Amino acid sequence: MIYALDANIISYFLKGAGKVEECFDREIIRAGNTYVIPPVVVYELRRWLHDNPTPNLLKFAKELDALYRSVRNRAEMSAASWEKAAEIYIELKQKGKLIDEADIFIAAYCIVNNYVLVTNNTRHFERIADLKHVNWC
Repeated sequence: MIYALDANIISYFLKGAGKVEECFDREIIRAGNTYVIPPVVVYELRRWLHDNPTPNLLKFAKELDALYRSVRNRAEMSAASWEKAAEIYIELKQKGKLIDEADIFIAAYCIVNNYVLVTNNTRHFERIADLKHVNWC
């Protein structure tokens, strides 16, 4: 199984949130699964780091870079992912339940690549029918 880590999970992981670390250890390390960081999540985190400078910014940025470099699978956003994102957008808009576009891109990326999204934002992502997701928080 391949897990795709959402920005909030990476943030919790780098801050040392025990529950997320335990799940990462159990689901990735001990179970022999792998993980990816969706390209849109890298964008979200870098944007957040730029917009919210803190004394720990440099340390967090270095940890993020190390985490991203350690990822074995780095699938880019394919044409199929962009097409799926458009389908998700149309479906959610018709239902009157739109979510942030970045979340739509992340969901499409996960669906097309058959990844399980790990997120603490289940309220938004549960609106997307084909998306497999879990919450490690």
